Formats: sequence, C-alpha cells, structure tokens
Amino acid sequence: MSIPTTNDTTLSATAPGTSRSRLEPIWLGRGIALAAGVLLVVYPMVSDDIYYQNMIILSLVFAVGTSGLNIISGFAGYISLGQGAFVGLGGYTVGVLASTFTEASPWLWVPVSGLVAATFALILGAVSLRSRGPAFVVITVAFLFLIQVIAVNWVSLTKGTAGLTLPMPTWDHDIVNWPFYYALVGILALQLAMTWWIRRTKLGMGLIAIREDETKAATIGINLPTEKVIAFMASALFVGMAGGVYGYYLTFIDPRGMFSILISVQLVLSMLVGGKATLWGPVLGAFLIEWLNEMANNDWGGGNTRLLLFGGLLVLVVIFLPQGILPAIESLLNRRRSRGKAGLVGARISAGGSLGSLTGRAQVIERGATPDRAMLEVKELKRHFGGVTAVDGASFIVPAGSITGLIGPNGSGKTTLFNLIDDTVTAESGEIRLDGHRIDGLPSWERAHRGLGRTFQITRLFREMTVLENVVAVQREFSVRQLGRIAVSGAEAKAADELLEFVGMRAFRNQKARALSYGQQKLVELAQILMLDPKLILLDEPAGGINPVLIDRMGEMIRELNSYGKTFLIVEHNMPFVLSLCDPIHVLARGTTLASGTPDAIQNDPAVVDAYLGADFAIEDRA
Repeated sequence: MSIPTTNDTTLSATAPGTSRSRLEPIWLGRGIALAAGVLLVVYPMVSDDIYYQNMIILSLVFAVGTSGLNIISGFAGYISLGQGAFVGLGGYTVGVLASTFTEASPWLWVPVSGLVAATFALILGAVSLRSRGPAFVVITVAFLFLIQVIAVNWVSLTKGTAGLTLPMPTWDHDIVNWPFYYALVGILALQLAMTWWIRRTKLGMGLIAIREDETKAATIGINLPTEKVIAFMASALFVGMAGGVYGYYLTFIDPRGMFSILISVQLVLSMLVGGKATLWGPVLGAFLIEWLNEMANNDWGGGNTRLLLFGGLLVLVVIFLPQGILPAIESLLNRRRSRGKAGLVGARISAGGSLGSLTGRAQVIERGATPDRAMLEVKELKRHFGGVTAVDGASFIVPAGSITGLIGPNGSGKTTLFNLIDDTVTAESGEIRLDGHRIDGLPSWERAHRGLGRTFQITRLFREMTVLENVVAVQREFSVRQLGRIAVSGAEAKAADELLEFVGMRAFRNQKARALSYGQQKLVELAQILMLDPKLILLDEPAGGINPVLIDRMGEMIRELNSYGKTFLIVEHNMPFVLSLCDPIHVLARGTTLASGTPDAIQNDPAVVDAYLGADFAIEDRA
C-alpha cells in the first residue's frame, strides 16, 4: 500500500532490476582486483627483473601505509600528515632490536614494530584527536618532526645521523627480494581485510558518521574520543609492520630518510588519487604514485620536476576528481547505465506497519500501570551566547509515558533547550534528570546510552551514507563487542529494516541520504533514533516542512510509539498538531517557562495568548 503525496514520495527507491545493475560494477571491480592480486603474487616467479621487483616492494609499502591512513582519514575524516612517522617507527623498531639481539632473526621484530606504532598512535591520538581540521594536521606534522628530532639526538639508541645498519639477508641471492616482497603482500592482505571488516562494523559506521557530522554522531551514542583513538591505532598497526619490513629491506636506515615528510605527503596523495573511504582506491593510488615517483626520479630529472609533478597532480585531483579515480569511475558507470531512463524505478513511501507486529517484542502499555514519575526534569537551565540570553532559568517536567509539548515564539529558546538536554550545547548552570538520574555533565553519547534520543529541527542525516547505514550507525551502548558487531547485515540490519518498515522507508534502504526529500529524511531520522530504543524522544518540529499526509502519519506513529511506552517531548509550531497530540504542554518565552498545563488550559491562558497564540487563535480553526 502506498500513500499518495505531492513532494515527499517522488524519489524512487531501488527496484529489483536496479539492484542487479548496481551489482555489475561491484563484480567487475572484484574481478579486476582478483586478477591484479594473482598477477602481484606470481610476478616474482615469472620475472627476475630486480628493478621492477624493487618498485613493487616500495609500492606495497605505500599501499599498506595509504590503506592504513584511509581508516582515520577516509573513514573518520581526519587528514594526517604524520602517517609516515609510523613507517619510520616500524623501521627503527626492527633496526634497534635487530642490532641489539643479533642472534635473533629480524623477522621476529616485525610484529613488535606494529605494536610500537599502534602504541604511539594511542598516545598521539589521545592528544591530537581533541582537535580537528588544520589544527589536527599541524599536530600530526609536529609529531613527525618531533620523532625525527628524537631519532637524530638519541644517539645511544639510534646512532643518530650515522644511521643503523641491519643484518644482511642470509637466503639465496637469486630470491633476495622474495621474502620482503611476499611479507609485504601478506601485510597488505591483512590491512585490506581489516579495512573491509571495519567498514562493515558498528565501528566503521561510527567513523563515517564522525566524518559526516561529529556532533550528530555523538547524539546517537557514538563515543567520539574512544572510537577515534581506536581508528588511529588501527591505521598505524600494519603500517608499522610494513615499515619494519621496509627497514630490513633497505638494510640501512637514518632519521631523515625514514621520517621524511615526503612519505606522508605521498601517502595522502595516493589516498586522494585512488579514492578515499574505498577499499581498493588507496592501493591503486599507491601503485600509481610510486610509478610516477620512479619516472620523475629516473627519467625526468627528479628534484623540482618531482615536486612540480606531485603538486600539479594534487591540484588536478582536487579540481577534476575530488572523490578520486575509483569513485569517479563508479559514478560514470552509474550515469551511463541510467542514461535514457526517467529516474529509478521503485516504491513510494509506504503506509508503514505496526511496530508490535514488526519487532515481535513491543507490548502495549496500560496507562493505568504507568508509574507516576518524571521521565525528564529540567531545573533552572541557563545559557548565554555573548550578550544574548537564550535560556534563562527554564524549568519543567516531562511525565513518564506522556506526549509533552514545548511551544513558544521564535527565539524563545526551544531548540537551544533541546541542545542543552542532549549536550549539543553545554549548559552554564542548572540540572537535568533523566528517569531520576542526573545527566548534566555527561557527554552526548552517554546521555544516548541512558535512553535519550532526539531529532533536529533541520534534519541531520549522514548524507553520504545509505538510509540503512544511517540507522545501523546508532550505538545503544559502548563496548568492544558492540563496536565489532557487523552492522550492514545480520541482526543489526534486520532491526533497522523493521524500523524503516515502520516509518514507511524500507524501500529506500539503499539510497544515499542526500538523495532523499525533506519529508523522507524526517522519517529516516525517526527510525534512526528508535534504533537507540530510547526512554525519552525529543522531536524538534516533526511536522515542519512536510506535506499534510505525512503530518497525519507522523502523528499516528507518535501515538503508536507512545502506546508502547515511549515518552515524548515535542517542539512544534503547528498548533493544531500540538494541541491534538500533547498533554501536558509547556510554553517557553524569553528562555523561561511561561506556563504549563493541559491543551485547554494553555489555549485559554491570557499570558500565552498575549505572548504567542494571539487573540484570534481558536482550536476550532484547525480545519
């Protein structure tokens, strides 16, 4: 069954035929990747050209480094120019340990080099990931140079600028490169497997949500500092191991070579060229950039020519291929496949289903059995922005099991009050209690874990994620088990599908959120916060900007959810919607609570009529 609408159902969802066509570039890409992988594995067996073997070894080092960088930069959106430091740390770990324990094989220290790199990433991440943008980039560059300075001056450990000489390989000269080559192939395979796994987990969904909208990510339960640090450590682990193999391969390392800023620049450029946040893009970019690097050094004079080449390539990529090569190819294939078609063929927003029948777990709550307690208590909240008082001692109660309204004129502080309740903005003073427990002072993700969910006045979905990914990105709790749970299939995806079916948006599960209409985004955002299974749901203008049919549907869903025990606090300017749905209602004016009461009491309160409703307002005018 479909709901006929005018603006919110014109976008089509993915139909079965379209789903099959979407799989074509996926299988094409997998076939190319498999062929490239087989060629990579057999190359030393079919060619003894040492020059090209050496070039591939360097490409593999950069491919591991770029793929690692992709986790923190491509997924989480934190561009690091210090990633080369982890290559150097890996090389020096193997170099120092191999020089100290001369009887042991240097290969024993390769896993240790990964652990050392991850440990340094933990320390750096705990400090640097509190910042973002240019500040984070500067900190990572400073870290790279700091490690270089330490390596130069800690002569007793690193031999300073004289460098370290590692043991020469002991195996047959005819296969001198093979152990390094295949060790790096194995490390790259592990790096790609980890990247693929992370992208499918709750951790991966959380990282992409952080990249898209960090503030919104916190409100759906994503523990920002912890998950960013975990991502930073994951981005360094195998890079350190590759650096260890690289150091052994060179047999001589020095601080200026192992901690060169050009290594980090090359890693970033490789990621941008190939396509960030993709699995194979960083690998493609690394091999392409290393090939260009060799050409510039050997055939084009190196030096300034090399710098000009890389600088010009970076400018061209930013201007003409901002998403990178692989995303650009995928976009081109999609455009060619849809040429001549009048959009995608699919379903409209459906009428939805009963939450109880969908989940099999929800039970209708008898109102007489609902405890007489406050689900939310707000006491004397205050917040100023410069000389403007946004919230000035607001106080009210939201009874458990109620649909409570919060109304007031524009600028009265309603949305700011929501922001204070969920810590999007920090309150200057006052108390907030959720289900009897104080939550002021807790970060947004802790409040979400305790049962607080909210939508925004202007929807804030993660635009580059699909509808399904937007819903499964939600984290109801924080634990290692939760982060490692596969999100895009299995139990998490099934629960998300049920909630999307409830709001009528399941047919759009594979669409990017940026392609949805405003009304569709409202529905998906409701499904998103329901994934938290919250005790209290804050809805900021749920009826704003959507057509009348969807307004009625929104009201029906709120009533049904309320019948299953959900408590609501709703900010809304559509007075017929509020007065027919909410009881009690609180009126906010100039940041303070002007009045509270039943719908009848509120619409007949002279102070409310004078401050907000106006003398001509009457409930009979709703038609």
